[in-house]
Amino acid sequence: LGCMRTAPRLHRHCESCYSRHCRAPPEVSVSCMLINCRLLCGASFHMCKESEHTLLCPNEKVPCLNSCYGCPFTMSRSRLAKHLEVCPASVVCCSVEWNRWPTEDIKSPLNINLMKETHGQQSLDLSMALRDQKHLCGRLKMRSLFPELMEEPEVPIPSETDEAVGWEVNVNGESADSMGDETFINSPLIAAKEEHVEKGSQNLIVNKEKYDLFEKMFSMERGGCLQVQKANISKTGLAPWQEGVLERLGQEVNPREYNMYIVHHGRMLLTFGQIEACTPREKDFVYGSLEPIPVQTLRSFNVPTSYKHKRIQLKDPSNQALTKHKSVDTSDLGVPEEDMQKMDEMFATLLCSAELEIRGHKISEKVATDGLYIDIATQTYNFSMAPFKYNSTLADITTERDLMLYLQMDTEIVTLRHNKNTSAFTFLCGHFFRRDEFASHFKNVHSDIQSCLNGWFEERCPLSYLGCTFSQRRLQPSTHRATVSYNQDLSIFTLSPEITTSLLNDSQMVPTQNSTVRCEDCLSNLPFEVLRHIARYLDSFSLSQLSLVSRLFREVSATLLQERGMVGLKWRKKFYSHGRARWKSSIVWEFSSLFSRVNSWCFGDTPPMAEHLKHCPYYQMEPKTKPFALTSMQESKSSQKQQSLMTLFKGRR
Repeated sequence: LGCMRTAPRLHRHCESCYSRHCRAPPEVSVSCMLINCRLLCGASFHMCKESEHTLLCPNEKVPCLNSCYGCPFTMSRSRLAKHLEVCPASVVCCSVEWNRWPTEDIKSPLNINLMKETHGQQSLDLSMALRDQKHLCGRLKMRSLFPELMEEPEVPIPSETDEAVGWEVNVNGESADSMGDETFINSPLIAAKEEHVEKGSQNLIVNKEKYDLFEKMFSMERGGCLQVQKANISKTGLAPWQEGVLERLGQEVNPREYNMYIVHHGRMLLTFGQIEACTPREKDFVYGSLEPIPVQTLRSFNVPTSYKHKRIQLKDPSNQALTKHKSVDTSDLGVPEEDMQKMDEMFATLLCSAELEIRGHKISEKVATDGLYIDIATQTYNFSMAPFKYNSTLADITTERDLMLYLQMDTEIVTLRHNKNTSAFTFLCGHFFRRDEFASHFKNVHSDIQSCLNGWFEERCPLSYLGCTFSQRRLQPSTHRATVSYNQDLSIFTLSPEITTSLLNDSQMVPTQNSTVRCEDCLSNLPFEVLRHIARYLDSFSLSQLSLVSRLFREVSATLLQERGMVGLKWRKKFYSHGRARWKSSIVWEFSSLFSRVNSWCFGDTPPMAEHLKHCPYYQMEPKTKPFALTSMQESKSSQKQQSLMTLFKGRR
């Protein structure tokens, strides 16, 4: 402690002096000379206040406010606010959500034909639907929906209470469960241990030291009560535990003080038996004589003449069908179990999950119809792959099956705060971007592309309900020709520029003189500075893909991380040999999934949908050979009838 340096104490005059033109002469322990800021910020102050000025000087070099999250930049204090707009550690998570409903018919002609063409270039709405279906299957646990159809795990999974048994946890001077320098006294495992001890306390041996300690505490309280009793007897004798205290109170105090005494000491009076908790039956008040009171009915409401009773109220109860409460099972259908149709695991799981999310309970649960009857329902599931593994998800079960579309391709963008009245599943974007990139991502991806997939950005054939899979993309960037596609592995939209054939022919691979390498691209032969200059024109997603090409391009992309990338903390769980685990963080640099910003879109050179309908195989014309009435002819007849009716009414007048 003696080696620590403390801030110099201000002089008596300098402590209250704020004038830039102070003319006080320097004196020992009174005042010091006036100086200007060394960083030329324009401030003037006494020399003893120089250390304080460094905490406020706008030209002082300080680290970024997000330095604890990995930002390596150091700048003057006046530039901190502007730097936060482009800070690589200022990361924003996209929270856009959308709903998707289960499809009504998985074997519709459109779904069957779309699944046959999954190997080619897929449409945007189909790619997003398959991505959402994959993520939904990965997060649905079969154990939470069908616990009765699960296999027992080979190795017993220890629970928190089992792990906590046998741990010695004491506080205040005794041993505590710790790891290194950290103590876990208020951890969940300790709470689970205490709960386990309470449940099994009848099987444990009583700790004699704690018992003696508690007995001593109770004896001290009892001794204190006895001392108070002796003191009260000698003075007033109105203690709540003394016999006849209520009678003495009734004689010595007025009714108001008597009632206040009962209110404040009622619990103690009940404990010591001075008063009874409830009135005995023999002390109940009984009326001496009861006389009937005439009741007069006042009718101030006239029933309207148009009022009619409901038919259900006029039914004869004797004519109603007899009902009987009886348990019904699948065996009552009279169909052998071998001949029963197997249920679709995917469809049944989605149905049960939607029922649980919307109504808060599973299908066929116990329901109380009234105060007497309770419907105890059970649901029989006949799955071909049952029983399931203990930790299996819906994605693990459906990996070897043919790909089918169980979700609708149409979406509705809402938030979780919106009350969902239908069985819809919610999906989250969840991608991370720099703060200066988020506006571009939200506009181009969610506002321009995703919200316009239902017929505007991408147009489907009008006969798609019959099975036609034709679709075309109508919009493209107004500055250059590019194609929008969807990457299901990364769950992002990508923008790929269209390259002419002449440029593709010029960028062929050329042979090299090195025998170990057969061919090398021309781009790798360029100097490192030129490659870095070329890479500056790429967007963030292209830079992330460029870093995966080779070690050379990975080094080129790494030089642009601080300028174009983002940094954050990645948490991982580290397990130790003694069974404990801790979460540790590490700083990770990466590029976001943002493509080049598109300020405006325009219609491409795609032909109109009428050109496709000329040769669409599902467009079947029906030639008419017999004469039929046109619409205009039917309208003329109706107008004639209306005119005749009008003339009829006019004639009656």
